[in-house]
Amino acid sequence: MTDSLATSSHHARRANPPQGSPCFSTQGLSVHFGDRSALDDVTLDIRTGEIVSLVGPNGAGKSTLLRVLAGVLPPSHGTVTVAGTTGRRDRSSRATYVPQRGEALWTFPIATVDVVLMGLARRRSRFRPYSAADRDIALAALDRVGLRDRAGVQIGRLSGGQQQRVFLARALVQDGQHLLLDEPFVGIDAPTQAVLLDLFRELRAGGATIIYATHDLEQAKGAADRAILLRRRVIADGRPGDVITLANLQRAFGSAPSDPPHGERVHVSPGAMSNDETASSSHDVTSRHAGAPLAITGRDRQ
Repeated sequence: MTDSLATSSHHARRANPPQGSPCFSTQGLSVHFGDRSALDDVTLDIRTGEIVSLVGPNGAGKSTLLRVLAGVLPPSHGTVTVAGTTGRRDRSSRATYVPQRGEALWTFPIATVDVVLMGLARRRSRFRPYSAADRDIALAALDRVGLRDRAGVQIGRLSGGQQQRVFLARALVQDGQHLLLDEPFVGIDAPTQAVLLDLFRELRAGGATIIYATHDLEQAKGAADRAILLRRRVIADGRPGDVITLANLQRAFGSAPSDPPHGERVHVSPGAMSNDETASSSHDVTSRHAGAPLAITGRDRQ
């Protein structure tokens, strides 16, 4: 495993930090959109090699936190450090951000392999055509997520689960050492869930830190080493079984999600939140941040 999420020898190599060393740190982090607060005084230390789930109602700041960690959004107050660096450009080069699948324009006339190739765009001139070696990197990433045979298919013709895998393949070819995912388990099938979980474990074994937002309590507990429960502030932080408790969920949501019928997953409801508790933004998430060939507009729905 190289310093990036990809395994190609074409990537420049840096030594991975040892697992357990500081990776993402925030001190007094606050983010405001006008007179609305999305995050308020958030202090966290996330270590290399951790898989961390972010849970909370809509408007709790999960998406905002991911975007700040990735260098997509600036903090209004406080500091953000990623692997010892504080600059937004440095953060964006070390962490790969994967937006929600619903934020993409899937009708865009582009083939699956070309979407993945756009993950290489940040480190090359826009006027330089992609090489055969670049295409091999993209095809290898598609192979890792089980979609090499769909490389020539228009992206909108894939299923929701396959589209999520394409987002993940695009992330694999980018330069970031760590992975930040916004609702990666929404609307995907069981095979795609298995691909995601296997890849999480593989990347962690190579020194990556993975942070993902989810409304699925079972995925928050089962896929992560650590859970952070948010409602603009940190409500609870620790082992998933200690964080995702009835008392903590009541603090975050106002009322805990009801127990589902046997065999069904537990999803947290958005919860009733007043206008002053819901922060939204109309910031554009461009291809520079997400590695996408599509214009993606993100709103902080989390």
